[in-house]
Amino acid sequence: MTDAPPPPAATRTGMGAALRQDSALQHATGAARFTDDLPEPPGTLHAALALSPVAHGRLAPLDLAPARAVPGVVAVLGPAEVPGRNDISPSGKALEKLFAEGLVEHWGQPLALVVAATRDAALAGAAALRPEIAPLPPILSIEAALETGALLMPPQVIERGGWQAALEAAPLQLAGEFRCGGQEHFYLEGQITLAVPGEDGDITLHASTQHPTEVQHIASRVLGCDYNRVTVQCRRMGGGFGGKESNASWIAAAAALAARATGRPVKLRLSRKADMAATGKRHPFLFRWRAGCDAEGRLLALDATLAADGGHSLDLSAGVIFRAVTHALNAYDVPALRVTGLACKTNTVSNTAFRGFGGPQGALLMEDVLFSMARATGRPVDELRERNFAGGPNGAETPYGQKLEGELIRRVWAEARQGADWERRRAAAEAFNAAHPTLRRGLGGFALAFGISFGIMAMNQAGALVHVYTDGSIRLNHGGTEMGQGLFIKIAQVVAEVFGVEVERIRITATSTAEVPNTAPTAASTGSDLNGWAAHQAAGAIRARMAGIAATAWGVPEEEVIFADGHVSAGNHRMRFGELAQLCWAQRVSLSATGFYRTPDIHWDPVAMRGHPFFYFSYGAALAEVLVDTLTGEYRVLRADLVQDCGRSLNPAIDRGQIEGAFLQGQGWLTCEELWWDADGRLRTLGPSTYKIPGSREMPAEFNLRLLADAPARANTIFRSKAVGEPPLLLATCVWNALRDAVGGARLDLPATPERVLAALRAGGA
Repeated sequence: MTDAPPPPAATRTGMGAALRQDSALQHATGAARFTDDLPEPPGTLHAALALSPVAHGRLAPLDLAPARAVPGVVAVLGPAEVPGRNDISPSGKALEKLFAEGLVEHWGQPLALVVAATRDAALAGAAALRPEIAPLPPILSIEAALETGALLMPPQVIERGGWQAALEAAPLQLAGEFRCGGQEHFYLEGQITLAVPGEDGDITLHASTQHPTEVQHIASRVLGCDYNRVTVQCRRMGGGFGGKESNASWIAAAAALAARATGRPVKLRLSRKADMAATGKRHPFLFRWRAGCDAEGRLLALDATLAADGGHSLDLSAGVIFRAVTHALNAYDVPALRVTGLACKTNTVSNTAFRGFGGPQGALLMEDVLFSMARATGRPVDELRERNFAGGPNGAETPYGQKLEGELIRRVWAEARQGADWERRRAAAEAFNAAHPTLRRGLGGFALAFGISFGIMAMNQAGALVHVYTDGSIRLNHGGTEMGQGLFIKIAQVVAEVFGVEVERIRITATSTAEVPNTAPTAASTGSDLNGWAAHQAAGAIRARMAGIAATAWGVPEEEVIFADGHVSAGNHRMRFGELAQLCWAQRVSLSATGFYRTPDIHWDPVAMRGHPFFYFSYGAALAEVLVDTLTGEYRVLRADLVQDCGRSLNPAIDRGQIEGAFLQGQGWLTCEELWWDADGRLRTLGPSTYKIPGSREMPAEFNLRLLADAPARANTIFRSKAVGEPPLLLATCVWNALRDAVGGARLDLPATPERVLAALRAGGA
């Protein structure tokens, strides 16, 4: 041990540092290894799914012989070959089959798995199967499901005040109906798992998954074994967006089944078409509402039904409906209301988690109400927006009993308007429209209040494992998964801040159920909050032990020991962090710790539909300007101005990237991404040639983004930061509102394709 000289000034690498994503260079150079890049163990087999060619029908026992006769095919697996349970339900509340038995419920439903020496042979074997299916009439729309009473679960209803009396007494009574479509996740890396069998029934699954623990549980359920036999590992995903929360689990379970049946490693990688056919999407919604307001545009009562297309099985629809109904008012206050959420059963692929998890759909409701109110009262929609914000002269409590911060809602809205020079541009747009017979400019705004936490209380927990080695290097593992969003670098920054070392001294390791068990999915924008605190707890425990050793060695109180700039110091005493680690080892002090965190102060009564389900709210505002060709309905987004509340950002560079990407993904959902099923229930948009994701031309020509300054989270979040994964996606709603402004406020279903914009122009007389 020596008293080392002070080091030169170091670049800050802890909290608030704008560091690049930990794998950014590897992504750019191709060095990053995804699941398909892992070296294949000797003897690896390949698998392919056989999918249903019809949407609904009675399935006769499948003849597997044609597939087995294909050269190179090693095994063909169906329901009879499942040693455990043929059940892949993520909720455990409803049976969802890995392979169809007796009944086919959607086009593209898995019927069997073909395992072969090569992927081509596996695909040929799957194509050789000829299922016998007696067709049944399919339900293919929300309207048809509502007419027949086809629901996946009981309704979720939130009520407040005497909404019926308030609605009848309102001076102005309005009603509306509109629809929003679903959305394909379109991750760059498709669904994939490499299953490697081990000794004594053990199996390792290298899965592209947001939820390693669920993969472990469902694979174990299918195999009929204990959880401890299955290890799930994921270093990174090529995108997830919710599509790898529950869908990845049954893909991995199928691969595990094949590895168990053959005793050899098996890789199951879905093609883009098979992926889009067999995996769930964002839920489409049908909205029907009645509202009452006064002549000044103050909302008095609301009765709304939000009906979601859940597909053929429950999957995660309960959580999606929960978030939709709790976000139906968004940033606004309505004193008396009833909001009903329905999950409809249709003969389509089971819809699932998608970035925002029902919140983006729920928040659309009030936008339609506000536009209808504007037409009825003759007042500008933004005036009505401000008049009905929660807080201030209105109530700040949500219908389920949790309060919003009205001052932050008004602040982000005011700053967005000021930064966008809104009043001048509004006047300029009106002058432009008056002078151009075929082109119209439209301007639209949006304000956001998005709750952060899982709706299922038990999921709001996380674990972490931290080791400090005697050279001062650190190994970090936690339950969060990296899908390109920058979670790993943020958690590394948390640990670097605790130990006062450079982030380069921290080795980020693959998420593994063998290191941190029983984890929640990386979803609901909670990755940094949960795993950051868990890692902080683990690192803090080690730091406290190390501080005790330093204090004893120097004869100073522990509270005087400081960890900073890669050194540990107290008064005139100083040593390198690695030297203190060596000293701790010599004195037989543990330099390893687990950390655990559970979100405090949250609760929810699912029967009464009341509680405090969110740890805090993330606030934001956005304004957009569009140019529409009234002859064709084509349009361009000219400009977008965003203000997002990130609290004290852990990493502004990562947060900015998340906000920009989320906004464009939301814009794609609202404008150009259209899923289309034909009359027989076959999905016809099965790739980039038929399914339009946003590209460079869709990005606003001018894009301005500001992180709200000096707005730390009131809740005790990690270093007072706020989540940023999902909330900014909702800000793209301002583009829909700008298009509605351009078409005269007429109804405009989503996605707002040029065809729908043209129809709205004709309907609105714009």
